[in-house]
Amino acid sequence: MNTKTIAVLTSGGDAPGMNAAVRAVVRTAISSGMKVLGVRRGYNGLLHGDFMEMNLRSVSDIIQDGGTTLFTARSPEFTTPEGLQKAVNVCQTFQINGVVVIGGDGSFKGARSLSQAGIPCIGIPGTIDNDIASSDYTIGFDTAMNTAVDMIDRLRDTTESHDRCSVVEVMGRRCGDIAMMTGIAVGATAILVPELPFDFEKDIIERMHFTRKTGKRHFVIIVAEGVGKVAELAQEIEKRTGIETRATVLGHVQRGGRPTLRDRVVGSQMGYYAVQLLNKEKSNRVVVMKNGKIVDYDITEALEMKKQFNKELYDIALTISI
Repeated sequence: MNTKTIAVLTSGGDAPGMNAAVRAVVRTAISSGMKVLGVRRGYNGLLHGDFMEMNLRSVSDIIQDGGTTLFTARSPEFTTPEGLQKAVNVCQTFQINGVVVIGGDGSFKGARSLSQAGIPCIGIPGTIDNDIASSDYTIGFDTAMNTAVDMIDRLRDTTESHDRCSVVEVMGRRCGDIAMMTGIAVGATAILVPELPFDFEKDIIERMHFTRKTGKRHFVIIVAEGVGKVAELAQEIEKRTGIETRATVLGHVQRGGRPTLRDRVVGSQMGYYAVQLLNKEKSNRVVVMKNGKIVDYDITEALEMKKQFNKELYDIALTISI
């Protein structure tokens, strides 16, 4: 009987905790008698057969590392019919019986295409933005938030010393979860997210005037990347309030750093679960967290779900950050 061979790849933006998921996939598969191929640089590596056979020691001492030991890259070629067929041919040549894909919605669409073409795939949500609608939590989110909080705390030291206002952009193009959660954690005066429209006068200026009357002399405004224009906002705030205002874009530092305990544990749980699904001959599934439990959905069903913004938590932030 031939040994089942599976492949594992990371795709899209890197996220702390991806290595924990890769480690779990490799060790769970090997413990089940499988052969594991690590795919370098995502779907691009799959197209070109950029594989390395992995063993127990291949994933030693990576659980604490940020980024992805398998690397990641964009692959426009894979999205074409010719590219997809090329990937299928490579999988057949290497006798790959299943692929675990760690990434975001774009990565899951690729996994669905491969599954429909006859290569069983399981997706694992890895993205710092927490923007996968089917999952309550995505690998990397906790680390990114903690990184942002640490940096904003440092920024607050100088903001407080000079009685300034700091307008800070955090990541999140379509999802304001990082902004909302870090905003609560650092006591931001205002939080701007892409899910909700904002009134500059009411949501920023009036709140600053109110808190200033109560004795506050320094301010932090958190802005999600999808809202943007932090430099313009800072200029307008200084013009309207007379308070020295600086704009800071935290940028890609939020992607890096050692993963937190939560991202290591959740990554491990999801990696283990993904291999169990392949063991059961499952395909076209995405592993997610729902109500604190690891479960799975059909990828098409998962991609059709709509992300629900936590308005209740946002209202709490507005109430207590004054």
